[in-house]
Amino acid sequence: MYIVIMGAGRVGSRLAKVLTLEGHKVAVVDKDPRAFRRLGATKVEKVEGVGFDLDVLKKARIEEADAFIAVTNGDNTNIVGSLIAKNRFRVPKVIARIYDPLRERLYQTFGIQTISSTSWAANKIKNLLLHVELVRHMSFGNGEVEVYEGEVSPQLSGKKVADLLVPGEINVIAVIRNGRAFVPTSGTILEEKDGIAFTVTSTAIPTLKKLLYLS
Repeated sequence: MYIVIMGAGRVGSRLAKVLTLEGHKVAVVDKDPRAFRRLGATKVEKVEGVGFDLDVLKKARIEEADAFIAVTNGDNTNIVGSLIAKNRFRVPKVIARIYDPLRERLYQTFGIQTISSTSWAANKIKNLLLHVELVRHMSFGNGEVEVYEGEVSPQLSGKKVADLLVPGEINVIAVIRNGRAFVPTSGTILEEKDGIAFTVTSTAIPTLKKLLYLS
């Protein structure tokens, strides 16, 4: 894949390094040339300029991009750049990081997939504080389908993954055991303290909680 990343901060530079190591071609755009120091000797194309400037994006060869990732420290910059990438240059996959979780649904209506580190951190801290055993990680579309992670309780130990499946509503996508994740089959036997990740429709959250003995 050819990927254009807007923002050479900690997240952008780290992402560029990881993607490059996996064999992808990457261009990083940032208005501050000093930010490129974080990239070190990573073989990425460095483009200086404002990430939503058309000429700058063309210099980054956005017309060839398979994906555009906006991870600057400004919500407005990220969404403007993402909208230009999606609507002007028809980039197939566009992802924007946002800080204000209240804007998340609004941006998703524009067809932009968003990652809110603020929402994720707040939910993680809340769940650690209150010992809640069901954590929301992300959503798709307008929130119709979401990804949740829970923990296998003593009551669930010994049951099969099939016992947690609800066709069209709840699906198990991963089991985390002793720090390692794997894709289970319907016959996989659950063990106490396993982590378990689901895709679930928003209307089926109460059902999922009942299956996990959380309600």
